[in-house]
Amino acid sequence: MYWIFGSDGTITLPLIGKVVAAFRYSVIAKAIRIVNVRLFIVVRFELFYYVCFSHVDFVNWLTIFFLLKLCKVKSNVVKNKTYQILFLTFVNMKQKDRKAFYASRKREIETSIRRYRSRNHGFIFAEIFTFLIALGGVVLFTILQNASWTLWLATLFLVAYVVVRRLDELNDEQIVRSESLAQVYERELAYLSGDFSSFDDGTRYMDASHPFTTDLDVFGPLSLFQRINRTVSLGGADRLAAILRSLNYQAERSKAINELSEREQFLTNFKTFGIRGRLETVAVKRAMHDVCQLVMPRYLVSSVTLAVVVVLLLGLWASILLAAFGQCAANIPVAYIVSMFFLTFFLCNGVLKRLQLACDSLLKNVKTLVGLIRLIDDEEFLSSYNQTLYGHLKGALSSFEALASILQRLDRRGNILGLLLLDGFFAGDFFIIRKFWQWQNRFQSHFSQWLDVVCQMDALVSMATFRYNEPNAVQANVIDDAIGEVVYQAKELYHPFLGNQAIPNDFVINNRNYYIITGANMAGKSTFLRSLGINYLLAMAGLPVFCKSLRVSRFHMFTSMRTTDDLSHGISYFNAELLRLKSLLQSVASCDKGSEGSPSLPTLIILDEILKGTNSLDKLNGSRLFLEYISHKNVTGVVATHDLELSKMSENYPDRFHNYCFEIELGKTVSYSYLVTKGVARNQNATYLLREILNEAEDENKKM
Repeated sequence: MYWIFGSDGTITLPLIGKVVAAFRYSVIAKAIRIVNVRLFIVVRFELFYYVCFSHVDFVNWLTIFFLLKLCKVKSNVVKNKTYQILFLTFVNMKQKDRKAFYASRKREIETSIRRYRSRNHGFIFAEIFTFLIALGGVVLFTILQNASWTLWLATLFLVAYVVVRRLDELNDEQIVRSESLAQVYERELAYLSGDFSSFDDGTRYMDASHPFTTDLDVFGPLSLFQRINRTVSLGGADRLAAILRSLNYQAERSKAINELSEREQFLTNFKTFGIRGRLETVAVKRAMHDVCQLVMPRYLVSSVTLAVVVVLLLGLWASILLAAFGQCAANIPVAYIVSMFFLTFFLCNGVLKRLQLACDSLLKNVKTLVGLIRLIDDEEFLSSYNQTLYGHLKGALSSFEALASILQRLDRRGNILGLLLLDGFFAGDFFIIRKFWQWQNRFQSHFSQWLDVVCQMDALVSMATFRYNEPNAVQANVIDDAIGEVVYQAKELYHPFLGNQAIPNDFVINNRNYYIITGANMAGKSTFLRSLGINYLLAMAGLPVFCKSLRVSRFHMFTSMRTTDDLSHGISYFNAELLRLKSLLQSVASCDKGSEGSPSLPTLIILDEILKGTNSLDKLNGSRLFLEYISHKNVTGVVATHDLELSKMSENYPDRFHNYCFEIELGKTVSYSYLVTKGVARNQNATYLLREILNEAEDENKKM
């Protein structure tokens, strides 16, 4: 009632929907004015957009109304909790918009699929009918005397058969394409529901020695890569993984992602090629190398041979026409056709077998390349990054179309009847070899560049889809005027994996300062550290970040949060921790040197419990020693710890060491706020929770 989706994915609002939406907006706006003038100024436009131009059901509308009423309560705790719930309500409303759109498009496409399938029976009947009439005409021509009309009849119905067959193929292609589109929307609906199983998780890219990918869950099941990845090629997946492994920020790439995210239909059409089967870029490169190494015999590609074949074909068709008009015996063109077939087949078959062997798995991949390049070629890009990629594909479409045509003709040679007709009437094998020779000489040198560009666009499509699916995320402000300094200023930051369960936090990291985070178990320390790291990674990749605003500079990042032992290599847990810290120091030293021609960048380290594998006093002394040493480097740090004594470093270095905590409240139950605040945590919960478990066990024993 309130909104309708157009065929291009845009949202239109009927008059009655506008009236109802305007009424809802006026009521909510009035509530905001009553509650808080400042909130009215900040949220009014946001509310108008979501209420009037989004699908906000009555429950959400009522929720917002009462949440705004709650903001009048004097208690800061109630106010903070209310604002958090209001924030999550907005996030949920945005997600519902995407779900409604995907579900609507999926229903439309499924209706189209049923319509296409209903046409199949008619096409099958028409094919059988036209083929039998054409065959009957040929049979009558050989039996009857002076019955040239039967040949014309056979020709007419043969043409009709070809036309119907082509229409049937196009209809089948529409079914396949529509099924792929429906699956794309189904996968995106699953993504919005928290099911990522349809997407490659990038486990092969996991590297425990990497500075941050293991700790931040960049690769593996339920990872960041799996949530972003929609690549249709292995090369595209490699590109995406390389972007997420590095912190190489490119402002133009970010603009390119934003531009593509506004073209939902382009993104969806691109992703359909992954449904049909991934583009095996390594296999394609290997096959193309083998194909390009083939040498065509000179006698088959010379101009003299071409002239001879053309003359023979002219003679063949002249005899067919003469026979059709009764000017020569019918057995003359038949003998001519048989002779032409054997001549062409024996001259070309050996060469074509070698070509077929080299192109064994190439046809499907080349068809995919043609489809992808045609899709890119049809777009008009505005960002310079996308325009550059587009420019590098100049000539690619005609090249791959020509190659696809050659490979299709090779594939049809497996049809004996088709081979007899093509070689007998048109010397088809000869022209396949000549076409391939021409393609080989003209295009083979550009192939690697074109394939690389397609893989780059493939990675961008995945990143743009992530941008489109996460409308509640924002673009980070990456500054270039703070070279050599760590700048990290976040408002309402939260972890992208948590969705509606997230509790946003404000946090500022100043250059060469250290932040000691204390708190009880399960209070939110580790999640907060990962939120800092993963949002910075997203910002450097040019992707949206999950917060109200994020202002960062460019710097290196190293984390140590998930150290494990390795018994197969004789590495204990404590030894693994030491090796990780050693890698950190080596990384810092490497960053301090910088690369030739570019300034050195500082490092942000994010550590979760230094030296967990030793006793408390030794751990405290070792942690102090490490932090005192690293503080003399061009390093900034955020360190989570259970050791409250470590927080006393702020007394010795008040200008550089700062204490923050995640506090809990102990009563009949443990209450977690998941909010980071200044100071040192007072309450711990390990003994409390363990006592609860022991009491429960005792109660169970008494019952037994």
